[in-house]
This record gives sequence, C-alpha cells and structure tokens, in this order.
Amino acid sequence: MAGKQARTHAKHPAKKKAAASPARGGKTGAPQTRGKRAVSPTHGKKAPARAQSHAGSRGAENTHAPNARGSRTAPVRYGGAQTRKRAYGQEKHSAQSAPSRPRSQQRSLCPVSDRCGACQHIDEPYNLQLRRKDKAISALFGEAGLLDDAVSVRPILGMDDPFHYRDKVISPFVPGHRISGRPADHRRADAPHDGRGPHGRHPSAGSRADRAARAGRYEILTGMYEAHSHTVVPTDGCLIENERATQVIEAIRRLMPRFGIEPYREDDNTGFLRHAVVRCAHESGEVLVTLVTNGDEFPASRAFCRELTRRCPFVTTVVQNVNTRQTNVILGERERRLYGPGFILDALCGLTFRISSQSFYQVNARQTEVLYRMAVDLASLDGTQDVIDAYCGTGTIGLVAASMGARSVVGVDAVESAIEDARENARHNGVENARFVADDAGAFMRREAAAGNACDVAFLDPPRSGSDVAFLDALCTLAPQRVVYISCNPKTQVRDIAYLKARGYRLDIVQPVDMFPHTDHIECVARLSRAGDKRLERSGGEGPACASGDQPAVARDERPTSARGERFTCASEGESGQRGCDERGDRK
Repeated sequence: MAGKQARTHAKHPAKKKAAASPARGGKTGAPQTRGKRAVSPTHGKKAPARAQSHAGSRGAENTHAPNARGSRTAPVRYGGAQTRKRAYGQEKHSAQSAPSRPRSQQRSLCPVSDRCGACQHIDEPYNLQLRRKDKAISALFGEAGLLDDAVSVRPILGMDDPFHYRDKVISPFVPGHRISGRPADHRRADAPHDGRGPHGRHPSAGSRADRAARAGRYEILTGMYEAHSHTVVPTDGCLIENERATQVIEAIRRLMPRFGIEPYREDDNTGFLRHAVVRCAHESGEVLVTLVTNGDEFPASRAFCRELTRRCPFVTTVVQNVNTRQTNVILGERERRLYGPGFILDALCGLTFRISSQSFYQVNARQTEVLYRMAVDLASLDGTQDVIDAYCGTGTIGLVAASMGARSVVGVDAVESAIEDARENARHNGVENARFVADDAGAFMRREAAAGNACDVAFLDPPRSGSDVAFLDALCTLAPQRVVYISCNPKTQVRDIAYLKARGYRLDIVQPVDMFPHTDHIECVARLSRAGDKRLERSGGEGPACASGDQPAVARDERPTSARGERFTCASEGESGQRGCDERGDRK
C-alpha cells in the first residue's frame, strides 16, 4: 500500500551521545529514550519516541552521512531504481492527495519526516487525517456521478493505535563514508563489472579476517530512500514500522563487520548483502528474516544466524535469497534455508496462513482483518451463495468467505505459484468448500457463463491499475447478484464502477478503510448489486446487462488494455500473486 524503501543508520559507537542530540533550526528530534512514549503536542495518542538518528544535509543526488567524528558529513552517491526508492506510503495513491501543510516551529514526532516523505501527515492529529480521507472519498465518488440518496458512504474505519503497524520491513545495506585510517579499494575505469569485488574478488572471497577488514573500511548505512531521489534517509526509529523488525535490521548491521559481510554497491554490482526483508507475524509473534545476497556462497552463515538469534531471540527462521542481477527487483529466484523451517505462520480471521519470503501477505495485519471481515459482511453470505474470488492471490479473502458463510468458493489467479499457496492454505485450514484455479479470471468467468454455471457473489481485488474491459465484460456476462470490489486505488475503482453501472449494476455501499495511517493512501470497499437484486436468467452465457447500449463513463480506449501489465508493488520484490498494492508495499 501501497508500498509502499529502505532504512539508514549512520551513527558511530564512539559518539552515541553526540549523535543523539536533536537537530537545530526548528526541526528537533523526538525525545531520545527508546521504549518510552512521548505525547505529541498535536495528537491525543501517545507515540514512541524516536531513537538516535542523523539528519544530514542533502544534495541533488547525494546523501550526507556523519563521519566517524560525528561533526562533518561525507557524500554518499547511490544509483538505485524507482521500485526500491519509493518510501512507505507512496506506492499507493489516494483518491485525493492533500497538499503538504506548512511546517510549524513545534517539535515533529519524526525528525526526518520532511526528507523521508513516507508519513506525509505524521504531525496531523489522527482524527483530522480520517476526516480528510472521508471528504476525499465522498468528493471522488460524487464528482464521478456515482452518489445519490440510495448510496451509503460510510465513515472510514481507522486504527485504535496508528503506530508501528507495518509488519514487513525492507532495508538495503549500503556503504557510507570511508572510516578514517582505512585505505579504500580502487578500480580502474576500464575494470570489468562482473559482479566481483575490486581486483576481481568475489563478494564473499577471502578469509574471514580479510572480509572483515574490507567490510570495516566504510560505515554501513541502512534506512529509507528519500522520495523521488537516490538518497537514503536515516529512519532507525520509524514510527510506522514494527519495532522488532527495526531491532533485527540494527542487529544485522552491527554483525556485518564482525563476519566480514560487505554492503552492496549497486553502481558496480559489488559487495555481498543487498537487503534484509523482515516479516513479523502479528498474532503468532514469529519472525522471518530474508537476507538478499549478491552471491551464493555465505561463509560462516550458521555462526551468523546463531549470533543473530542470540541477539534477537524472537527470530524463528532465516532464509538466504540470491540475487546477482543488476536490477531494481529486490528478491532473486534462488533461495536456501539457513535457520528454522523457512516460513512463519500467522492467524487471520480465524484461519492460519503460511508465509514464506516469496508469499504475498498484507503488511498491516490489524487492519487487514477489519478489511476482510467488512468485505465478507457486505457480501451478505448466508450459506446459499456460490462465490468467485477474482485476483485471489494466495486465497486469503476466498478462504475467509468459505469459512464465514459461502456455500462454495472458486479462487482464480493467473500466477501459478500464488494458486499453489492458496491450495496449501486451504488444506492447512481444512477448508473443503473452496478450490483454486490458475487461469485468467476473465476467461474463466466467460467459460463458466457459457456452461450455464451460476455465481451469486464476486469478490474483486485487482492491482492498483484496476480491472480491464475484458474482465469487466466477462463479469457482466456471468452476472453475479452482488459484487464486492476492494481497491487500493479509489481512482481506478471509481472508473470501473462507472463502467459496471452503465451495464446494469447499482452502487449500494462505499466503505473506506485506513490501512496506512499518516499517509495519503485510502483503501476502499464498494458493494454493487444487480438492478432489482434478482437472479438474472442466463441464456447462452449472455446476461441482459451486457446487452445494454449505455456507454461507460470512461471511453474504452482510455482504459488500460490489461490489468496484468501492472502488478502490485511487491511484485518488484519478487513476490507472487496479482492481488494488491503495498503502500507499497503490500496487500493481501
């Protein structure tokens, strides 16, 4: 959700006290006491104070990290790609983005919020954020001509505690400035860039002492990419990320010099550790750590995992993912288990889901349960409905519907690996009234209609680009009585609803959900029903709605030719499935 990306930390152990000093000039940091909470001057809730961080000056393409003395800054230049650069909360786009309000002279909850750009409204009282999002949804649907006295636009469903809700954290590891007294390796301008280190060394080559010496020449930075730039912003005390995930990232950073692990340099494809992806199960408490490396060989990996789990005993499994390509895609295709079972389990709506490094799973589990229960409630299932879950991904919504009142559920998704996960989740939970098909959802529905098969309810949860015309026409052909449309982009949702309305559907209910507080993102659930709410007669697979001569609100040639062309944001991380958008990161 969006999105959605990285974390940076550039403090020197010898100068912790100096590094903790708040920045001057009207942008002071939050109190530097980890584990305690400070009351925001503009917010009634309590929020965790920021940990020690640096807010170095910035240039057009450079970031400046404090040097070993903590008094000067050294430029660090990165090459990066837009997929990884996006900050959390910017991978999804709301119905209406509010303009940035001017900064006051009072203390901000986040000392780097003006640079990071992830939480555009971190200093805005949460009740005002919700009010603004309510107005945005009403304005969007109203301007599209979709609202009348029969349509209920419900108040947005917010969070009780809108902090530390991101249960998935992605952090790169990049070299900062050179530490004084350590010579730097140099490459000739004509040296081949073959993924090896300076002088032809493989990223993991040499003795542990040699690797440790190379790794210790530069500070290791983690953090979040500044919006629309190649620079990294220190966010070691992020207010929206899971605190355990933050602890794991810091532990990895501190262990890297000890084990001779060099951070990745994307400009010349050298170094070893590219990213860490930390996934925390909200209900079970299990934690999966995926280490993305620039090579297969991981010397002393068992010792590394042993020390990591000693420092972070809540970590239940560690996986190595190998990505040697010069690409903006975070995850590679090859993996091996280093510690534990290689996956974690989490509970959602009374069901248990298996989550691996490649699985897609919503990053805000607390609000995901709110979202799914609301969607199933709007479907009005009473045990007599046959349901299709289009863009089903790993089957989360379909399985919840199957366990909460559907007579039968068919989940359809074009990504075979996602369907395999969905089938495994069904077996694991003992759900027998759901099956999953690897196919194009539109083609599947056309075949079902041609065969005279009925569908009472359809769940739609397309990518941020929305559905395409072929899919919507297939939906009209099958003509389910009710359609529950879940969207991470209300703009494309409104476009698609206008198309369906012109073909015999009416909009009943609009229910926004705040999946990503402090950002502009809005998740929205809408229920549509057939005019008259009666089961249509089907003849030859063609429903009366598709015979309608009305034109859609948006011309066909202005609509995307295929929803497959833009997957959810986390597909950039190598994740399976078509469902959703992370603010960017993630959905479902």
